[in-house]
Amino acid sequence: MNLKIIKMHSDMTSPSYAHKGDAGLDLRSAEELVIKVGEIKSIKTGIKIEIPEGLVGLVWDKSGRAVKDNLHCLAGVIDAGFRGEITLTFKNLGDKDFEVKRDMKIAQILIQPIVTPNIIEVDFLNDSTRGDGMWGSTGDF
Repeated sequence: MNLKIIKMHSDMTSPSYAHKGDAGLDLRSAEELVIKVGEIKSIKTGIKIEIPEGLVGLVWDKSGRAVKDNLHCLAGVIDAGFRGEITLTFKNLGDKDFEVKRDMKIAQILIQPIVTPNIIEVDFLNDSTRGDGMWGSTGDF
Protein backbone atom coordinates (compact mmCIF):
# COMPACT_ATOMS: atom_id res chain seq x y z
CA MET A 1 0.00 0.00 0.00
CA ASN A 2 1.16 3.54 -0.73
CA LEU A 3 0.29 6.67 1.24
CA LYS A 4 0.36 9.78 -0.92
CA ILE A 5 1.36 13.03 0.80
CA ILE A 6 1.76 16.63 -0.21
CA LYS A 7 4.44 18.40 1.78
CA MET A 8 3.41 22.06 1.87
CA HIS A 9 6.82 23.30 3.07
CA SER A 10 9.87 21.90 1.28
CA ASP A 11 12.18 22.72 4.21
CA MET A 12 10.28 20.46 6.64
CA THR A 13 11.08 16.83 7.39
CA SER A 14 8.70 14.38 5.68
CA PRO A 15 6.48 12.22 7.89
CA SER A 16 8.38 9.04 8.74
CA TYR A 17 8.51 5.97 10.92
CA ALA A 18 11.24 6.22 13.55
CA HIS A 19 11.96 2.47 13.43
CA LYS A 20 11.14 -0.38 11.06
CA GLY A 21 7.90 -1.99 12.20
CA ASP A 22 6.62 1.05 14.13
CA ALA A 23 2.85 1.54 13.99
CA GLY A 24 2.89 5.33 14.24
CA LEU A 25 4.05 7.67 11.50
CA ASP A 26 5.53 10.80 13.10
CA LEU A 27 3.78 14.11 12.39
CA ARG A 28 5.58 17.44 12.85
CA SER A 29 4.65 21.03 13.56
CA ALA A 30 4.70 23.45 10.62
CA GLU A 31 4.65 26.44 12.96
CA GLU A 32 6.09 27.84 16.17
CA LEU A 33 3.85 28.75 19.08
CA VAL A 34 3.39 28.44 22.81
CA ILE A 35 0.63 26.41 24.46
CA LYS A 36 0.06 27.88 27.90
CA VAL A 37 -0.86 25.79 30.93
CA GLY A 38 -4.43 24.51 30.52
CA GLU A 39 -4.72 26.00 27.04
CA ILE A 40 -6.05 24.25 23.93
CA LYS A 41 -4.43 25.17 20.61
CA SER A 42 -4.43 23.87 17.06
CA ILE A 43 -1.15 23.22 15.23
CA LYS A 44 -0.74 22.86 11.48
CA THR A 45 1.41 19.96 10.25
CA GLY A 46 2.13 21.28 6.76
CA ILE A 47 1.01 18.07 5.08
CA LYS A 48 -2.00 16.75 3.19
CA ILE A 49 -2.48 13.01 2.77
CA GLU A 50 -4.57 10.68 0.65
CA ILE A 51 -5.63 7.81 2.85
CA PRO A 52 -6.83 4.87 0.72
CA GLU A 53 -10.53 3.98 0.83
CA GLY A 54 -11.35 1.51 3.61
CA LEU A 55 -8.66 2.93 5.90
CA VAL A 56 -8.55 5.71 8.49
CA GLY A 57 -5.77 7.77 10.04
CA LEU A 58 -5.95 7.76 13.84
CA VAL A 59 -3.83 10.42 15.52
CA TRP A 60 -2.28 9.60 18.88
CA ASP A 61 0.02 11.34 21.33
CA LYS A 62 3.77 10.93 21.03
CA SER A 63 4.46 9.09 24.28
CA GLY A 64 7.45 11.30 25.13
CA ARG A 65 5.39 14.48 24.63
CA ALA A 66 2.60 13.03 26.79
CA VAL A 67 4.85 11.80 29.62
CA LYS A 68 7.57 14.47 29.69
CA ASP A 69 5.61 17.51 28.50
CA ASN A 70 2.01 16.63 29.51
CA LEU A 71 0.86 17.46 25.98
CA HIS A 72 -2.32 15.67 24.89
CA CYS A 73 -3.65 15.48 21.33
CA LEU A 74 -7.43 15.81 20.89
CA ALA A 75 -9.82 14.89 18.06
CA GLY A 76 -7.67 12.53 16.01
CA VAL A 77 -9.71 10.91 13.25
CA ILE A 78 -8.61 11.59 9.66
CA ASP A 79 -11.12 10.08 7.21
CA ALA A 80 -10.08 8.68 3.83
CA GLY A 81 -12.00 11.40 1.97
CA PHE A 82 -10.29 14.34 3.71
CA ARG A 83 -7.78 16.18 1.51
CA GLY A 84 -7.02 19.31 3.54
CA GLU A 85 -3.99 20.13 5.65
CA ILE A 86 -3.82 17.99 8.77
CA THR A 87 -4.24 20.34 11.70
CA LEU A 88 -4.07 18.86 15.19
CA THR A 89 -5.49 20.16 18.45
CA PHE A 90 -3.58 19.86 21.72
CA LYS A 91 -4.19 20.59 25.38
CA ASN A 92 -1.35 21.43 27.74
CA LEU A 93 -2.08 19.36 30.86
CA GLY A 94 1.22 20.32 32.51
CA ASP A 95 2.24 22.98 34.99
CA LYS A 96 4.42 25.00 32.59
CA ASP A 97 3.95 26.53 29.16
CA PHE A 98 5.00 24.31 26.24
CA GLU A 99 6.99 25.80 23.37
CA VAL A 100 6.29 24.19 19.99
CA LYS A 101 9.17 24.46 17.53
CA ARG A 102 8.81 24.23 13.77
CA ASP A 103 9.55 20.68 12.48
CA MET A 104 9.20 19.24 16.02
CA LYS A 105 7.57 15.80 16.33
CA ILE A 106 4.19 16.47 17.90
CA ALA A 107 2.00 13.42 17.28
CA GLN A 108 1.79 10.15 15.39
CA ILE A 109 -0.76 8.80 12.96
CA LEU A 110 -1.68 5.15 12.57
CA ILE A 111 -3.23 4.08 9.27
CA GLN A 112 -5.72 1.32 10.02
CA PRO A 113 -8.55 -0.59 8.36
CA ILE A 114 -12.09 0.33 9.29
CA VAL A 115 -15.30 -1.66 9.52
CA THR A 116 -18.56 0.07 8.64
CA PRO A 117 -21.37 -2.14 9.95
CA ASN A 118 -25.00 -1.82 8.94
CA ILE A 119 -26.97 -0.03 11.67
CA ILE A 120 -30.08 -1.92 12.75
CA GLU A 121 -32.53 -0.43 15.27
CA VAL A 122 -33.89 -3.12 17.63
CA ASP A 123 -36.07 -3.33 20.73
CA PHE A 124 -33.57 -5.30 22.85
CA LEU A 125 -29.93 -6.41 22.93
CA ASN A 126 -28.72 -9.93 23.72
CA ASP A 127 -27.65 -10.55 27.32
CA SER A 128 -23.95 -10.67 28.22
CA THR A 129 -22.03 -11.59 31.36
CA ARG A 130 -21.28 -7.90 32.01
CA GLY A 131 -24.77 -6.63 31.27
CA ASP A 132 -25.16 -2.90 31.77
CA GLY A 133 -22.44 -2.64 34.44
CA MET A 134 -20.48 0.58 34.11
CA TRP A 135 -17.39 2.06 35.76
CA GLY A 136 -15.91 -0.25 38.36
CA SER A 137 -18.26 -3.12 37.51
CA THR A 138 -15.28 -5.44 36.93
CA GLY A 139 -13.91 -4.75 40.42
CA ASP A 140 -10.92 -2.67 39.33
CA PHE A 141 -11.86 0.31 41.50
